[in-house]
Formats: sequence, C-alpha cells, structure tokens
Amino acid sequence: MTNRECMLAIMDGKSPDRIPWIPRLLIWHKANKLRGTLPERYRDYSLRDIERDLNMGNPARDGRIFTSKMTGVEVETRSLNKMESITEYRTPAGTLTSLARGSELLRSKGIGDLEVEHMLKGPDDYDVMAYIIEHTEYEETFESYAAYETEDVAEDGVPLVACGDCPFHHWLQKHVGYNNGYFHLNDFPQKVERLLALMEDIDRRVVWPLMEESPANLLLHGVHFDSNITPPPKFEQYIKPYYQDLSERLHQRGKKLCMHADADSRKILGLIRDSGFDMAETFTTEPMVPCTLAEAREAFAGRVIIWGGVPSVILESAYSDEYFEDYMDKLFKTISPGDAFILGVADNVMPEAKIERLRRISEMVEERGTYPVQ
Repeated sequence: MTNRECMLAIMDGKSPDRIPWIPRLLIWHKANKLRGTLPERYRDYSLRDIERDLNMGNPARDGRIFTSKMTGVEVETRSLNKMESITEYRTPAGTLTSLARGSELLRSKGIGDLEVEHMLKGPDDYDVMAYIIEHTEYEETFESYAAYETEDVAEDGVPLVACGDCPFHHWLQKHVGYNNGYFHLNDFPQKVERLLALMEDIDRRVVWPLMEESPANLLLHGVHFDSNITPPPKFEQYIKPYYQDLSERLHQRGKKLCMHADADSRKILGLIRDSGFDMAETFTTEPMVPCTLAEAREAFAGRVIIWGGVPSVILESAYSDEYFEDYMDKLFKTISPGDAFILGVADNVMPEAKIERLRRISEMVEERGTYPVQ
C-alpha cells in the first residue's frame, strides 16, 4: 500500500499493511540548509527528495481550503530594534498593538520571532478586537487545494489542512496570551464571553461550512491543548461542546477532525476522545511531557488516531543510542498490533537531530512495521 492508501485505511478504521512513517522534517531541513550543515549526500536534495530517500511519507501541511483578510483595518509593522518589532492594527473603533521578539539563535535556525505582547491588554481593547473579527473576510480556495492534493502530494500522503482553532483557545493563545488570559476571564468576564460568542458565531456561519463543503477530508482545527493551560474544567466548559457539534457535522460529510497535540495531554485524554476528534497529530509523549504513549493508547481506545509517538529530543545526542533504541523498542510493543497509529515525530524533527537515528527508524519500520505489529 502507498502512504496515501495506508492513511486512508487508518482514517476509515481499517488496517493498513504497514505502519506509515511520516515525520515533519521542515525545521531540520531549513535550519541545516541555512547553516550549511546538511549531510553531504543531501546538499542538492529538496526536502521531499530527502523524505523519499529516508522512506518517509509526505506530512502534506501546505494545502489550504480558504484564505482570510481584514477589511477596514490598517496594519503596519515596524522594527523597534534588532530583535523587536511592533505591529499596529488601526481601525475606526481604535488601535491595537502587538510586540514580537526574536533571537539570533532561533533566527539562525529559521525559527520565527515570538509574540510577547498580545493585542488584548485590557477591557477597552475588546470592542476593537470585535471590529477586527467582524471585518475579516473568508474566501474559499478549493481549486488550488485540489491541485495540491492530486499533483503535489499524490500517493505520498493525505493533506492535513489547517483550519484554525476553537474560539476559547484562539483567544487565549493569539489574542490575549497565556499569561493574561485567565486574569481577563476573572476580571471582566462579560467582555471575554461576548467576544467568544462573536468568534463562535462566525465560525459556525462561515468557517464550518467552508470545512464541510471543501474537497479536503482531513481537517486540522484545534492546537496545543494542554492539561495545565486548558485544564479539564475549562476544556469541559469552553472546548468540548464546540468540537462535539463540529465533529458531528464533519462526520456527516465523511470528513475527519484532527487536533495538533504537541503538549501535555495527560489529564485531558478522555475529553479529547469525547469531543469527537478522529486524530491527534504530532502527539507528544514522555520524556518531553508526563503523558506516555501507553496511557494515550488506553484512553483513546482506538477511537482517536495517534500520529506521532517519537519525541523529538530522543533524536538528539543528549539521549544515548541505548536510550533511543530502548524507547523505539517499547514504542513498537505499545502500538501492537498497529491500529489507529501513524508514526511521526512530535512536534518536528529539530535542527540538532541525528540523521542516523532517522534512518534507523526507517529501518525499524521496515523490520517491525508490517501489520499486525508483533
């Protein structure tokens, strides 16, 4: 079976003939290309050429089914110094600002700057944010997506199409920031609740229909849910009902709902399952977070496909060859017989990863990845 056929079988609840091995090499490739440290063999290879040489599938993250743009909003970004830039969003309702900060180390690896001050800083900012949200337009890009799937990806995989996040977590991560979000929710809850209701209304009226009507079958909507940042009570209140409704609508169209699971999911595994998610991709496990692969397999009970399982840190020299080999041996035993599982790296293969270990995993998949995994 091709990687696409394996993934489609898994998405349909069937058994593939082998475990697909589809990690994300983008950061590793970009950083080592910038630094001139790509292995000699790969100096003139494209990213996809390297993936094929290593017998990996295509993670296919570049397909889009819609674009969005703000109208009636003037956006200007200017540098404050070598490492900081400020962005202003000027509207008839007022102006919001955000501050991004970078570092030489991260930039040398092709990793972007971090937003350290978010747009929502106090109660007066919420009406301005509401204006921006109400004046954001969406346009479908179904034709270009279809070409991407058939021509760029083809039999190497199934596109995972990013479609945003639920209102609560998007507000928390992008608009106000994790540091201040719960202070805002406590200090002026009515402002927060009104904004969340507006965001959900637009999702239901505009974004969900685009997802339902699109030619894409694997839709990523939800990122970075964490046992501490989105703890069970808040997940139960703000996140689970939203996804139960969305997943039901997508399932009626034969589509699968996926979340980006590069966080500590240990305390919310059951909530993820009961929310209607079909897949948790770049699923992160110990030693990076407390959650183990065995715990997730038990909690998901085959209802949520795990795509991940290899913590990126064990690919680096900080972990011994013995630790790496032992971890991978346990991984294959844990996933047996191999249902509802796609092997990948959580979250990305990072710049310091040893190419020998990636090649070794490819060998392990060849040796031990035939279904049913023993």
